[in-house]
Amino acid sequence: MARSSSGDAGDSSSPKRKNATSRSSAGWLKEHFDDPYVKRSWVDGYRSRASYKLLEIDDKDQLLKPGMTVVDLGAAPGGWSQVVAKRVGPQGVVIASDILDMEPLAGVEFIKGDFTEEAVLDAILSALGGRRVDMVISDMAPNMSGQNAIDQPGAMYLVELALDLARQVLKPNGDFLAKVFQGEGFEAYLKELRGSFTKVISRKPAASRPRSREIYLLGRGFKG
Repeated sequence: MARSSSGDAGDSSSPKRKNATSRSSAGWLKEHFDDPYVKRSWVDGYRSRASYKLLEIDDKDQLLKPGMTVVDLGAAPGGWSQVVAKRVGPQGVVIASDILDMEPLAGVEFIKGDFTEEAVLDAILSALGGRRVDMVISDMAPNMSGQNAIDQPGAMYLVELALDLARQVLKPNGDFLAKVFQGEGFEAYLKELRGSFTKVISRKPAASRPRSREIYLLGRGFKG
């Protein structure tokens, strides 16, 4: 899911604030285009630098296997779906969803919509057609306002919904991988995961920027 710019970006009443925002945006763009993972994604043909986060986690934990059924939440622009589709192969099934548009990917069924709405959940369940899932992955994040008191609850709400879906569709011993932002609600969420999976592991891939509060929690062995 896309992140919004900071809340004061559109405040034209303050030239100083506007100039500061412009400098900040220019700095972000420079950092983005100088990022080695962004440059590498262009060469390797991945849609986003996020692909390397999943690649590293999968290489370490051996999650994705040919023929698996996987649900990818917060999929746009498709970096994770690309990795999953390649590794589960033509016999696998990949259902991806995001509030943003996503260009078609071979082997991936895309459902556009807001995952907080019941209709999107219903569409995912319909696409699965009663099929149980080997893995649910979530790289969802809310549109960030820059105010932690707003952003953290929003992020935790999304990851709670992702866990709720996982509990509905995973096979026994299935896996769940989700991006979680450390802060209020994190420890309670970790406890929830430990109640549903036999093993919970935290991962901070090299492609995750060090200053980011994001961490990836991997639940292995769904208890059903």
